[in-house]
Amino acid sequence: MADFGLHTYQQEVVERALKGENIIIWLPTGGGKTRAAVYVAKKHLETTPNAKVMVLVNKVHLVDQHYNKEFEPYLGHTFIIKKVSGENKEKDFFGLVVQQSQVVICTAQILYNALINKEEARHVELSDITLLIIDECHHTQKEEVYNKVMRLYVEKKLKGEKPLPQILGLTASPGTGGAKTLDKAVEHVLEICANLDSAIVSAKEYASELKEVVPRPRKIFKIVKERIKDPFGVHLISMVNTIHSRMGLPPDFRLKECGTQEYEADVVNLEQRGVQEKNRPLAQCALHLRQYNDALLINDTLRMIDAYRSLEEYYSKKRTNPIDETDTFLLELFEENQVELRNLAMDSRFENPKMDELQSTLLEQFRSGVPSRAIIFSKTRKSIHCLKDWVLTNRALQEAGIKADILTGAGNGITYMTQNEQAEIIKNFRMGSLNLLISTSVAEEGLDIPECNLVVRYGLLTNEIAQQQASGRARARNAQYAFVAQAGGREDRRERINEYLEELTGQAIGRVQTMTPQEFCSKITQLQEMAVTCTKIELKRQAEKRSRNTASSFQLSCRGCFTPVASGSDIKLVENMYINVNPAFKNHYNVGDKPTLDRSFKDWEPGCKISCKKCNKKWGNEIKYKKCAIMPNLAIKNFALESPGQEWPPVKKWKDVPFTVEDFNFKEYCQENNPDLLD
Repeated sequence: MADFGLHTYQQEVVERALKGENIIIWLPTGGGKTRAAVYVAKKHLETTPNAKVMVLVNKVHLVDQHYNKEFEPYLGHTFIIKKVSGENKEKDFFGLVVQQSQVVICTAQILYNALINKEEARHVELSDITLLIIDECHHTQKEEVYNKVMRLYVEKKLKGEKPLPQILGLTASPGTGGAKTLDKAVEHVLEICANLDSAIVSAKEYASELKEVVPRPRKIFKIVKERIKDPFGVHLISMVNTIHSRMGLPPDFRLKECGTQEYEADVVNLEQRGVQEKNRPLAQCALHLRQYNDALLINDTLRMIDAYRSLEEYYSKKRTNPIDETDTFLLELFEENQVELRNLAMDSRFENPKMDELQSTLLEQFRSGVPSRAIIFSKTRKSIHCLKDWVLTNRALQEAGIKADILTGAGNGITYMTQNEQAEIIKNFRMGSLNLLISTSVAEEGLDIPECNLVVRYGLLTNEIAQQQASGRARARNAQYAFVAQAGGREDRRERINEYLEELTGQAIGRVQTMTPQEFCSKITQLQEMAVTCTKIELKRQAEKRSRNTASSFQLSCRGCFTPVASGSDIKLVENMYINVNPAFKNHYNVGDKPTLDRSFKDWEPGCKISCKKCNKKWGNEIKYKKCAIMPNLAIKNFALESPGQEWPPVKKWKDVPFTVEDFNFKEYCQENNPDLLD
């Protein structure tokens, strides 16, 4: 193993995997889990007849990273390695790619699609794979795609079907699953082990070497006192109370304190209730209250002007199409208070003290005379854009030589980044043309970020897994992990709870590791049988629920104005998209911009965004199918459901609608709508 560059602690954690056992490698961020997995893959390929290694990741950018940084350099000269994600065309004939390769690196969703797709060119069987490596395997729970893959595995295992692949999971922290006691945390760890059909291993004999190779950063709490006066926040709360008085709050509903995550959950529930009851004033007021609550949360974390701008941007889009007196009231409320809010937001006497502490923390590092790299982790894409603007306009930070940019997740829209943009930012950070990354959680987990001298968590309420992942980015010698928060505030309390949960995770794993093999296997099998049974019961319940209702009995209304626009029978399923095949539907929507995507698709291409003609509520986008049929692809979260004699709560995903959506028949569609297309 030494010629492969493994540390002794890495050799220790792969021993059981080299014997063919299913294991989860638990090592801290920076501990070399991926390198250890590459070594296991190499030995497996060399010793297993017709070996086929599949490496699963949960984010698109990790496909390239694992291919370029680890698997291709160490295995590419000997074995055929392919990388497949939604970004390239190989996904459309994934089954053939697997047949022709010895190592395949892909997103978990692509493998799951292949396992359930019966089309020969796309289909893969679990028995085709001899070693399945699952990166960041703590995500193998509930309805996450890793668990969907492993559920198919577990079902085959319980039926005695063979062959099945060897499993190798990689994680820096399984977490406690929300548990606060040791017994419950042990249950969570066992559940992860059961879902992966694996034992969990860690460095024991060579733990001291691990601590030397991967030193923990020095943690510093940067705690500030509460803002003495906050006239901007007080004014926002007075506006919130005005909306409360107008909206007709249901007598059985009690709102939590405004400016908290709990209040946000309340107004989300209120909006859903308004949609279900077709009470537009209640639904619209709840939507606007969420914007004011967001502004209060921004005011608590960032600058007052950032909070003001978030409201200004929201209402600038509302000015064009008020459709009733509720819209007019809400718009006028903001406009009447706009000047006062702007003036208060510009008053430097009442600025956020946490921003001052953040500035001091950065200056301590970048004025130290040591060439430095730092990452600030913050909650939302909006907050990191605000922080970048603050850094670039802050004279002291600029004089200290800070060169900052943002890093967000991949996606569509101006607040997202493409995979190429992500790669360019990280390259610039590595080369030194950038020395401060301001990031959402995308950089916490998995990304190959250069060693940092300073990691700052700012304005975050996350679990112990995210905390450990972020801390693990501070890998330079004598690095610091700084936490900036208000004394006794929500973030302060959560961070200290996370410290306890991190210790609890280690204790839970230790207890699981001390179980006898018989006790462990018995418990794992019991949990697997229970999980399979519960899944079958839930699927049966959903099928029975859908069978009681016909699609034609349901009406879809715009969630913004409650205008009836479609029947459930108009909706068909194609390529995991839900399209409206009724040509009359186009009379209900306006067409907007066409999004730009980095990837292409086999049978369809994305078209323009669409929105309600009456209230401008976003509905989805058009697609062009088979280069000829243009149809709207709808997001059900933007619609309300109704059937005769019954009100239905709004749903977020199509899988949760209470009726069966039929598959799209292209030939039938063409015959009904445009027979010339078949010529």
